[in-house]
Amino acid sequence: MSSQLPAWLEPLRSAVGSVGAEQLPRVPQPADGGRDSAVLILLGEGENGPDVLLMQRSAALRNHAGQPAFPGGAADPGDDGPAGTALREAAEEVGVRAEGVTVLAELPALYLSPSGYLVTPVIGWWHTPSEVGVVDPAEVASVARVPIIELVDPANRFRSRHPSGYVGPSFAVRDMLVWGFTAGLLDRVLTLGGWTRPWDTTDVRELPADVLALSMRSGTRG
Repeated sequence: MSSQLPAWLEPLRSAVGSVGAEQLPRVPQPADGGRDSAVLILLGEGENGPDVLLMQRSAALRNHAGQPAFPGGAADPGDDGPAGTALREAAEEVGVRAEGVTVLAELPALYLSPSGYLVTPVIGWWHTPSEVGVVDPAEVASVARVPIIELVDPANRFRSRHPSGYVGPSFAVRDMLVWGFTAGLLDRVLTLGGWTRPWDTTDVRELPADVLALSMRSGTRG
């Protein structure tokens, strides 16, 4: 596959250059700043058109147990900035090969209070997709390339309410409930790319008992 950026990605590439911190979902950052980390928002083109790589974290993890997420994690000393962290973690977790990815942008860092991470979202174009799957079952339960057409389908969109008071966008796709931090970022990227379709934002649902139990165990609030 050509590394040249496809036409459908051009609006996103143009938009991300001017994204400020105020345009992203935010939690107040503590004085100590949090632990540097990064996630990879990886956009490719598969059998069903443009898609996004998502994974479901293992239910055994201490933080964000069982949650759908973008590949990512804490920075290591040898990483080449947030993009290096995101690409390394994507390789370790699901097998993404860095040479098949063109980094388009790094968005402003966001503080994730349950884990204490200061997360930099890294957007990448997956020009040469590699085979992906669960590399370490202790960290990852499943991996999916989710077509954008499914993510923006109004039938798959609603908002979720956490007992803490958090209410935010959610997606029901590929047997996953994507909510919280990941869904907030995904919603913003879909909007920046010009792909979002009108959906019923008044449809607010309580989190399912099993999802809530995992979130309460790991301290997740979104």
